[in-house]
Amino acid sequence: MFTLAHLSDPHLGPLPRVRFRELFSKRIMGYANWHVRRRGRHDMASLADLTRDMLNQHPDHVACTGDLAVIGLDAEFTPARAFLETLGSPDYVSLVPGNHDTYVRGTAEHPQLHWSEYMTGDGKRVEGDPPFPYVRRRGNIGIVGISTAVPTGFHSAQGRIGKEQARAVADALKLLGDEGLFRVVLIHHPPGGTEDFFRRLTDARRIKRALLKSGAELILHGHNHTSDHSTLMGLGGHVQVVGVPSASAASDDNKEPGAYNLYRIEGEAGRWSCEMVTRGYKRGVRGIVERKRQMLIEPEPHRLVAAPGLTVRDAR
Repeated sequence: MFTLAHLSDPHLGPLPRVRFRELFSKRIMGYANWHVRRRGRHDMASLADLTRDMLNQHPDHVACTGDLAVIGLDAEFTPARAFLETLGSPDYVSLVPGNHDTYVRGTAEHPQLHWSEYMTGDGKRVEGDPPFPYVRRRGNIGIVGISTAVPTGFHSAQGRIGKEQARAVADALKLLGDEGLFRVVLIHHPPGGTEDFFRRLTDARRIKRALLKSGAELILHGHNHTSDHSTLMGLGGHVQVVGVPSASAASDDNKEPGAYNLYRIEGEAGRWSCEMVTRGYKRGVRGIVERKRQMLIEPEPHRLVAAPGLTVRDAR
């Protein structure tokens, strides 16, 4: 059995000291929003307890789907690197960036500058190759990391995959499928879309086409700060799509308290099983508890074929 842990959107605080000139951009709105609304919702003590509980479950690998930063200040990226190191080494932790990590154009390359080892595939990257998607193989798991993080204008938290990345994702998923691996896609924005126009993945159709062409077993995302579960059609059947709340949301958060998911994966191609366990805070309950347990994927029973002269019942 392989156990994969997933957390997202820690929005690490407190904000460092901001120079006045750094606010001459979209950051002015994010800065105000942090101090008026978000600062009280993202609790670093709660995040520390949640990640400690997660690591105490001894997962085989950890996935983080972005938004470590708040408004993309230069001074946010080094502390975020320190947070990643508390989760584990780059070989043990797979990361994709979120829209807050590329908040403005001036620091849009900072995730690669500071966190690249956590977003690098197996083997040595060839100079000039685009960083995304990246592919990692861990046990019987194939991980495909996608970036939807692009700088956007005022009032926008939209994401984009792009044609070239989508084509490479389809190729990677096909290769991993041919190898008989359980394919996990990491992406920040929900690939099935969102009701909020200004927070959507603008070219979600590209990932849907990649799934129809090549298939996958599981897609993990963040962005919504809520527990989400849906499916998308892929080659060979439904693909499970799961989002998690903000990992730093306090126990009394008015949207959803912080949580992470554990995925316990067993089997082989065509016979996979995947159990999801949600652990986190629950309103009215002290400490971190198991909030939900659900079988996302159950293996289909082998079709029984009777030998000549026997009925199917005899073959059993």
